[in-house]
Amino acid sequence: MQKRRLGRTDLLVSQICLGSMTWGQQNIEAEGHAQMDLAFSRGVNFIDTAELYPIPPKAETQGRTETIIGSWMKAKGNRDKVIIASKVVGRTGNTWFRGDRPSKLVRADIFDAIEKSLTKLGTDYIDLYQVHWPERDMPWGSNPTRVGAVPRRADTEGAPAGETPIAETLAVFEDFVKAGKIRHLGLSNESSWGVMRFLVESDKGTGPRVASLQNAYNLVNRTFEVNLAEVCEREQVAFLPYSPLAQGYLTGKYDHGARPLGSRSQLFNRGQRYETPNAAEVLLEYNKLARSFGMEPALFANAYVSSRPFVTSNIVGATSVAQLDTALSSVEVRWTEEMQKAVDAIHQRVGNPCP
Repeated sequence: MQKRRLGRTDLLVSQICLGSMTWGQQNIEAEGHAQMDLAFSRGVNFIDTAELYPIPPKAETQGRTETIIGSWMKAKGNRDKVIIASKVVGRTGNTWFRGDRPSKLVRADIFDAIEKSLTKLGTDYIDLYQVHWPERDMPWGSNPTRVGAVPRRADTEGAPAGETPIAETLAVFEDFVKAGKIRHLGLSNESSWGVMRFLVESDKGTGPRVASLQNAYNLVNRTFEVNLAEVCEREQVAFLPYSPLAQGYLTGKYDHGARPLGSRSQLFNRGQRYETPNAAEVLLEYNKLARSFGMEPALFANAYVSSRPFVTSNIVGATSVAQLDTALSSVEVRWTEEMQKAVDAIHQRVGNPCP
């Protein structure tokens, strides 16, 4: 398992990052611990979580995932060997994050989020603290290619009324870095403009420099390559792709309309991002392509993401150790020119059906 530098920081993270959003809902504590045991035995040193988790978000489950990670680190006594990434929610009308009010990216709310996460994780610092989504009025994933996804514009120069300026948010994180509560700052579900705005402000001395970006990336959503790949490459911002299996649609288990009992789509009906017009046909084509190379679709899809030269760490998720074993094995796959040409041939024809 290779280790790669996280942006311009001194952190070396494994090329696979262990996602955790199922722990506390689809997975009980013991199952989360078993996944961490397996991942770390295979060279992983990087775990991604969020104050929001587990998914789907609910008031009664929120925060369980961080608690499960905290209990595992306490039992193992290995906090110094774990690189923890967590997240603060962006603007939301849900009052159960802050206890009595909607949340924004302002000082009081960020302070509340960090203190609660530190307590649940049982640690006094978080290695990488990320903005889960922008406060700006943006489509989910900040992806301008989605149908009808037109960001709200400011009527006058500056931010729209009620929107916290990025510079103000960034200054808050500077205080937490100086206090030693977080080591580095990251973004998630952010656009090219948003990443550059954060970088411009930090270059002006406003706050910490963004170290990483976490956006969706997989065979049916390669929109990162359009603009963000250049931003991250030139600005030395690490890319941490999530959803390499397109919420399980690139495993083959949902082919031909199947909805296996206990699967995320069957349990929660949250797969609309991968149920767009023509998506089923395209997903089936990629899954068939994987099998033509003698691989299960889940291994092929993860190997594709893990092999991209602009990927620092591929965030994988699983609900069983068998699924996780497959994801971890993706780094051992030799991604060939023939595979890439076959993938690109489909992509050139169908584009990004699930942005």
